[in-house]
Amino acid sequence: MLGWELPPHNSGGLGVACYQLCKALSKKDIDLEFILPYKAEHNVDFMKVTAAQPQGVAEILKSGIAYDSYKYVLEDGRVEWHDIYSQQLLYEHSVEKVVGSKPVDIIHAHDWLTFRAALRLKASKGCPVILHVHSVESDRAGGKRGNPLVREIEETSFWLADRIIAVSELTKQKIIADYDIPADKIEVVHNHLDTDNIEQISEVTDYTYLQHLRSQGWHVVTNIGRLTVQKGLVNLLHAAREVIAVEPKTMFLFVGSGEQYNELIELAAELGISKNVVLTGFLRGKAWRDSYAIGDLFVMPSVSEPFGLTVLEAIGYGTPTMMSKQSGVSEVIKNSLKVDFWDIQEMANQIVGAIRNESLRETLSLGASAELERLSWDSAAEQVARLYENSSGKKALAAA
Repeated sequence: MLGWELPPHNSGGLGVACYQLCKALSKKDIDLEFILPYKAEHNVDFMKVTAAQPQGVAEILKSGIAYDSYKYVLEDGRVEWHDIYSQQLLYEHSVEKVVGSKPVDIIHAHDWLTFRAALRLKASKGCPVILHVHSVESDRAGGKRGNPLVREIEETSFWLADRIIAVSELTKQKIIADYDIPADKIEVVHNHLDTDNIEQISEVTDYTYLQHLRSQGWHVVTNIGRLTVQKGLVNLLHAAREVIAVEPKTMFLFVGSGEQYNELIELAAELGISKNVVLTGFLRGKAWRDSYAIGDLFVMPSVSEPFGLTVLEAIGYGTPTMMSKQSGVSEVIKNSLKVDFWDIQEMANQIVGAIRNESLRETLSLGASAELERLSWDSAAEQVARLYENSSGKKALAAA
């Protein structure tokens, strides 16, 4: 299995989804080796985790949580820095050396960054390739065409792959529309949430200030995720202005990092709502969990969201949700407010309705929690295992 990240060294939901899927697959007598482009401690005991390091490189380190910078420490002590494009080329060649003469039945690769490496292994090993699509380039570009190099890699890989997994029907239709791939080549396997990983919320929150405001009748609207054009946060800020105009005791909490961080700060100032907007940057652990729990409503207004694990996480921590209709998670969660990402006025109307109506929030929360309990990574792993068997003709697999 080829992937770009695993927790705790992940920048978003991709690493979490890979981790949980592999954990569920490991229960099915499948021998997994997960090959990453960097070296780090992951404390994983259910599969082998390997770093694909080129010859002469002693260590590869990610720069912060971003995808776009990697530090290579060479064996002779020299240091090199690589961006995401040179890194995926180095990864492609390194994976082939790492796998070497190992017996391989299936190659399972996650997103475009690993696709070239998967195809190189397919050529050398002659075994089937399954590509797992968590997003396509038009998603990441907010509905635009995006980077032509990435589009070329995706299109070529989709045509050469044996099977494709899409994380939602929305993503499947995107692959068909963008690249004209036959529908019967693509199987939808929804992401899920392991509710066993939902940790108890402490009575003492990291958001003392927001908790104090809530005791005085304020409400908190939360968004957690990358600060990128794909996530529709500019529209959410414009909706926030409309909400604050009629419900001035409303705070908007943005948790995450990304290239729009400064842009969102400046926009909040231009809209005259800075005092009602908090941007925390990237968080983990207790502060991250408290971000869900402090909210009266969690809002995910993405322009194009292949799935949207943060919605499931919000539900797990007892917070009612609003999501854009342009999201894959809307296919499995019905007890949520839903709005078109572009409809700023309707987004504002629904937020106001939710914060004014405690019984609505409670109904949404209880209904979504019941839906969440019925979801399972085990069912996703069962689908993937069947794909492995159908592709390889074997029931005892060694997936690398």
